[in-house]
Amino acid sequence: MSEAKLFQDVIRGRRSPRSFLPDPVPQEVLQSVLEDARNTPSNCNYQPWMIHIASGASRDKLSAAFLNAAGQQSFTWDFPFDFDSSYGIYTERRQKQGAGYYEAAGISRDATGQRNFAVMKNLQFFGAPHVALLFMAPVYETVRVAGDVGMYGQSLLLSLAAHGLGGVPQTLLSFFAGTAREVLGIDPMYKMLFGISFGYPEPGNPVNSFPLDKASIEETVIFHN
Repeated sequence: MSEAKLFQDVIRGRRSPRSFLPDPVPQEVLQSVLEDARNTPSNCNYQPWMIHIASGASRDKLSAAFLNAAGQQSFTWDFPFDFDSSYGIYTERRQKQGAGYYEAAGISRDATGQRNFAVMKNLQFFGAPHVALLFMAPVYETVRVAGDVGMYGQSLLLSLAAHGLGGVPQTLLSFFAGTAREVLGIDPMYKMLFGISFGYPEPGNPVNSFPLDKASIEETVIFHN
């Protein structure tokens, strides 16, 4: 029972911080996190993920390249992202999350410049000393590969939380997949799904703890007896 409670503490208490301390994660801690994540299940045990972690000078070079590409609106995504395809409750959830973040950051609805600056913080990894880019191998049908890589991402995020760290999954980083491949020398056969900036969350910063509503079980689970 104690182990179950510990898991509940981790998964129910995990947040996506958006402000980090600059302190790098010790290599032995990072190794322990990756040992956990590598046990993620996958279809036929393909393990179709390839994870690239940028730290130090590589992290800074990657951030600069992302910011430059964003300034030129040079998007090189492998999988386009379309806000217009959102509808109904899904749009409401997205908008509520965004409003909560900007309120926690002290940015008003009409402060366009501040909002744009906040968006660019994504490409600076919110100050995190490390960023993991999750790429997919073309081993079978794309959606199923994405499901496996998504499970790896969840394992990584939960292990980070269990080790007293924080990680924030970022779709925006995948808008510059081609830039990432160029900077880090990644084989073009691998397609980028998303990134996770991680490190030690900055204590006391409200952007690291603003509340998120989660749908009830009744809204998302249907029992068939």
